Amino acid sequence: MTAEIAARVIRRAVEVQQIPAPTFQEHDRAAFVRDGFLQERLSDVELDQDGNLFARLPGADPQALFLVVSAHTDTVFPHSTDLSITESPDRIAGPGIGDNSLGVAGLFGLVWLLRARGITLPGDLWLVANMGEEGLGDLAGMKQVYQRFSDQPVGYLVLEGLALGRIYHRGLGVRRYRISVKTPGGHSWVDYGSPSAIHELALLSNQILALRTPYRKRTTINIGRISGGVSINTIAPAAELDLDLRSESNRILSSLARKVEDLVRFAQRPGVEFTIEQIGNRPFGEIPADHPLVAAAAAALSARGYRPDLQIGSTDANIPLSHGVPAVCIGLTTGGGAHTSGEYMDTQPLAAGLEQLLDLVVRAYRL
Repeated sequence: MTAEIAARVIRRAVEVQQIPAPTFQEHDRAAFVRDGFLQERLSDVELDQDGNLFARLPGADPQALFLVVSAHTDTVFPHSTDLSITESPDRIAGPGIGDNSLGVAGLFGLVWLLRARGITLPGDLWLVANMGEEGLGDLAGMKQVYQRFSDQPVGYLVLEGLALGRIYHRGLGVRRYRISVKTPGGHSWVDYGSPSAIHELALLSNQILALRTPYRKRTTINIGRISGGVSINTIAPAAELDLDLRSESNRILSSLARKVEDLVRFAQRPGVEFTIEQIGNRPFGEIPADHPLVAAAAAALSARGYRPDLQIGSTDANIPLSHGVPAVCIGLTTGGGAHTSGEYMDTQPLAAGLEQLLDLVVRAYRL
């Protein structure tokens, strides 16, 4: 039975994957999922104006505590990406197939398994396909989901396609900045000596990268994008970079962010105008390794022969975790190449991944 449902989930994942869904442009994919939820006769199906989709599977007692299971619909790939799929006996490859088309399809798989087993949950189950998880989406969709449900659910379960065996119970803090600089510019020979926006940004970049990071609490600094200038023989009048800061410690992350802001402020001088804009803030949060929800997730994995791997990461679970609300992010199968054109998912472990999900959902109502 599970193998048949796993095959249906794979087909649904491919259907989802074939619909482009760059961050902030997820509405077409969400509309497809909405139609699927309506066909499943779920209750209170609602697609909001931002592209967040909600549906409810009624439980035995509408007054009982409810559970939220979510999966993000957006991908890192632009609309122009070739979404062709290649299949082999044990693998399906294609941009976004695992991250997170499979996670979205897993919402359907959960409903199909519950009905196939004749299971009525004690309380309502809310299924959410949310936007804005990737990149500059900054977890916008899950922030809106949390505004709707707050701390009322017994917990939040976040689905990712390619993380089977892992339990993300700690939310990695992330701060993102766009640093821009403007100068008068000029001719590379005639105006030599005038400040160049690119040169100034390069000097600042070296200062940022020279900031010390702690050994015990992993902390990273990454300049992910840099642009500017007019031509090879022009003193650049403008340049900008995007900076990504991450840390396992909220205190260290805040301290590092202040140091970066100080460096930008100190770099100001006549003829050199720096600006810094925060373009992302993924808050830190965690529940302990011995929390009942983590223990339930570990037990569901162990029952399928997997050794639970407790992890920290930047996922939609960050949002409820940052508010002290129980949440974990789990995967449905194994795979690789996420965020590349060679992304793939392994098909054989999916049945176990779905069984793990069903087991965890049932256990969650007993917490």
